[in-house]
Amino acid sequence: MTNGKLERVTRAVYPGSFDPPTKGHLDVIERAAGCFGELIVAIVVNPQKRAPMFSLEERETMLKASVARVGGGVRVEHFRGLLADYVKAAKADVIVKGLRVVSDFESEMSAAMMNRSLSDVDTLFLMADHEYSFVSSSLVKEVFFLGGDVAALVPEPVLRVMVEKRNSLQRR
Repeated sequence: MTNGKLERVTRAVYPGSFDPPTKGHLDVIERAAGCFGELIVAIVVNPQKRAPMFSLEERETMLKASVARVGGGVRVEHFRGLLADYVKAAKADVIVKGLRVVSDFESEMSAAMMNRSLSDVDTLFLMADHEYSFVSSSLVKEVFFLGGDVAALVPEPVLRVMVEKRNSLQRR
């Protein structure tokens, strides 16, 4: 309670595969963290999708190092199963999704409606900063592993892990 008024501490969940985390992800995290009392950056572990390039441990390490400067109220976790179940278990009030282009909205809208029907939790869409509207994890991986420079597209801790991964793959 502040000045005799009740405050509602809002917990939000920002889910994704983060394979790898990009500066676009970090932009959404920073802006969402400014809107909510607590933000859980939740790495999706989905065995039905193509295997990620980076292990769960690598993705957690990259995200934790990248969000360290954002400050309190942001934590990194992972989950398996339905997002709706995770959101309910986390007692979250809202799901945050970043949108880069119109096609993102088209695919995320039906997921948001399904999650709302299963968890009664709404989804808040944040538009990507124009600087990152073309950046996707899959594009970053492709450019990087084909020799391109992605330093401007990923946080420094992510670039370090990517370089280590590339080096270990080249030694095989």
